[in-house]
Amino acid sequence: MAFSRKKGHRVGTVAVGLLALLAGCSGSYSDVDVASGQASSPHQTTTQEPAHQTTVERPSDADGATRGGDGSQITLDALTASDIDETNLSGELGCQFSTAQASPLLVAKGNVDSSSAAQGVVKVAGYVERVWAPDGFDGTTDNPTFQGKGKTLRIDVTGASREGGESPARPATLTYDRADGAQRTFEGEWQCGP
Repeated sequence: MAFSRKKGHRVGTVAVGLLALLAGCSGSYSDVDVASGQASSPHQTTTQEPAHQTTVERPSDADGATRGGDGSQITLDALTASDIDETNLSGELGCQFSTAQASPLLVAKGNVDSSSAAQGVVKVAGYVERVWAPDGFDGTTDNPTFQGKGKTLRIDVTGASREGGESPARPATLTYDRADGAQRTFEGEWQCGP
């Protein structure tokens, strides 16, 4: 028992000694913490300024943070005209959700007085994906819920239109629920019409 204790002590002393020797030779470390065996440098000097990182914020990231889920951000990007054209949405009338930062984030079309689902499209983290809501165009005008693969998007109209016309925009929120339990809410406007 006494032999193994001395042997363990000797190995620990040799390890700390080697760390001190290596730290002294490299010139970048000036001290060794004997308790942990880790080299440390109380006097660090930098000759270069740290590089500045430029963060490109996607338009929809300004609204709020994603809550829950696996921790990854829910990101909706603005749809381009070609994104919408390539999906071939059919229907007599349509609706769209837009924010001050991105327009539109969701586009849907459907037929009036139809039992067929209205078809929509969103762009999630750069990928255009289809969504749908029941009851055609009529089902999309007031507080619709859209379903898609691994996602539910709910529009809640929060006030009256501030302008007139045939298809005025109304203040609304878009709540995106992801299958893993993540949720994010976007503030914007819901506009329906021809």
